[in-house]
Order: sequence, then C-alpha cells, then structure tokens
Amino acid sequence: MSKSESLRRYLLFVVSLFFSALGVAFIKHGALGVSPTSSVANILSLKFTKLTLGAWVTAWNLLLILGQVVILRSKFSAIQLLQLPLSFLFGWFTDLGMVIVDKFPVHGYAGCMAFLIIGIIIRGFGVSLSVIANIILNSNEAFIKAISDTYNKSFGNTKIVFDITNVILAAGLSLVFFGNIVEIREGTIIAALLTGFAVNIFNKLLTDPLNTVMTCRHIRATKSRKAANTAEAA
Repeated sequence: MSKSESLRRYLLFVVSLFFSALGVAFIKHGALGVSPTSSVANILSLKFTKLTLGAWVTAWNLLLILGQVVILRSKFSAIQLLQLPLSFLFGWFTDLGMVIVDKFPVHGYAGCMAFLIIGIIIRGFGVSLSVIANIILNSNEAFIKAISDTYNKSFGNTKIVFDITNVILAAGLSLVFFGNIVEIREGTIIAALLTGFAVNIFNKLLTDPLNTVMTCRHIRATKSRKAANTAEAA
C-alpha cells in the first residue's frame, strides 16, 4: 500500500469516527435507549456529570485498549496504539454530535423513534466507512477481535456476548446509582439488531466506489486510456 493510499484510508477512518459518533448522539437524543456499545459510558455520564458523555466514551475505550494489552500481551502490535488518539477524537466527536442534535427538538414517541432510526442509519454509515478504510479497528471491535482470536471463538458470537455484557453491566450500574434502570429501553435492542443491517447495506453500496477512490484505480484507468489513445493516434 502506497503512502498516499494509506493517508486516504486514515482520513476515511477519521470521517467514519465522526459519523459513528454523530449516530450515537442521535440515538441518545431520541431517548429510547442508547446502543449497547455506549451504554456503560452513558450511565457513568448520568451519574458523574462533571465529565461529558464523550469523556466517558473515551475512558471506556481506553479501558478496552488496556484489556487488549492484557489479553494479547506480546501479540499486541504497536500499530494498535493508534487507537489511543483515535479514542480521544471519537469522544470529542461524540460531544460535538450532542451539541448538533441538541438544536433539534423531539416531539412525541414518533419523534423519538425517528431520531433512533436516523441515528442507526448514520452510525451504520460510519461503521461501514471504517470497515472500508480497512486500516485499524476501533477499540470495541479490536477488543472483541482480541478475545475471539485468543480463545478461538467466532467474532460474531463474541460480539453478541460483548454487547449483552455491556447492557447487563450498564443495567447493574443504573440500579446501583439510581435505584432503577434508566436509558436502557427498546431503542437499545433496536439499535443492536438494526445497526449491523445498516452496515451491510452501506458496505454493498460503497465498498467498490470508495476502494476505487482509495487506490486511485480510476486515475490509473484514465491514464491508461489516454496512453492507448495516444499510441493509436501515432
């Protein structure tokens, strides 16, 4: 992979972080429950309000990076340390997303559901871009992959267990802090079920066009055609 292609893929990954974080903000603003991956950070942000949701998302991601180091040990590659600055960037994007969606009022249950669905679509778009970038995994997926590789389990099944564990942990913290379960509702289940579906749709639509841009195949093809036309003219 050339340096220019690597740069384009890293830029695409940064863009993916923004849309993923914006999707998290939309889902939370809908008030029907947050996605499983942000559920623990959300509960902590509700209890310890001196830190924003984005700050707690960053802290949670840093904990997952530490978990990868513990699980993988010597197999933890240096490139994965890029998760550190990207975790801070994702947290900042999450807070930016909260500022953006706060400008839009939510009216009734239908409005809440609309924000949830829009959030799932935006988040699915962001996750799809990160998959297409194919340069580094985000902290959640990297943690899941560390477990699945180390213990020889399928990535999909490990993700299901990870998401369920997040929700159970968030529910437990909610009971301890507030005496009841807050912001873990039907939207949490819907987000868990539909986000992957949205990712698959965007992958089918965007993988080939964006990979063409990433590798500059369209530019090389144009140059080849021009060269061929020049040769024929000569």
